[in-house]
Amino acid sequence: MRHGKKFNHLGRMKGHRSAMLSNMACSLIEHKRINTTIAKAKALRVYIEPIITRSKVDSTHSRRMVFRQLKSKFAVAELYRDVAPKIADRPGGYTRIIRTGYRLGDNAEMCMIELVDFNELMIDDKGADKKRTRRRGAKKTTASAPAVEAKAEVIEEAPKTETPEAEVKEETPKVEAPKAEVKTEEAPKVEEAKEVAPKAEAPKEEKPKAKAPKEKKSDDQDKKES
Repeated sequence: MRHGKKFNHLGRMKGHRSAMLSNMACSLIEHKRINTTIAKAKALRVYIEPIITRSKVDSTHSRRMVFRQLKSKFAVAELYRDVAPKIADRPGGYTRIIRTGYRLGDNAEMCMIELVDFNELMIDDKGADKKRTRRRGAKKTTASAPAVEAKAEVIEEAPKTETPEAEVKEETPKVEAPKAEVKTEEAPKVEEAKEVAPKAEAPKEEKPKAKAPKEKKSDDQDKKES
């Protein structure tokens, strides 16, 4: 029976539970993140964070105490070689639990537990964790100020890139100028040909007009004579 024991037994006896947590801690140190249930992840966080805190002091005694719980010399070497230098300045909170949904078989709530300092997507350029929540007020104005300055810089730089294009546009009309002059010289030749054509046709139309009155006069004279 539980009787005042406030930690989660995880449905296992003491030997089974300690061996399971030790194995999960070695996997987390080796792979930097593992997938498990929410209950096991919360129990593992309480188990591994004191071990990571002890790794800040690299001494024979601290290595022996860590090996006493992990029971793996490879995990101990990985902890002191890779993990300890990154968490040296962090005063706690070395792990993060991210919920991932529910397991199909028994509908258990699943999650991913990872070491905070090894998730590059959640770390800024300065090495600090990105805060998910944002406070209202002055922080938004300060965050928006750099964006306005960046736009101003782009506007100032834009004319510099356009100057060579403007020079090319100014040079192109100079090449096209002689083509326009050739067209103006050919235009009068076509107009002269058009003017000559109606002069040659005019006399052809006047000849029948001159013959018509002569024929009428000859008919009248014949009638009078008769």
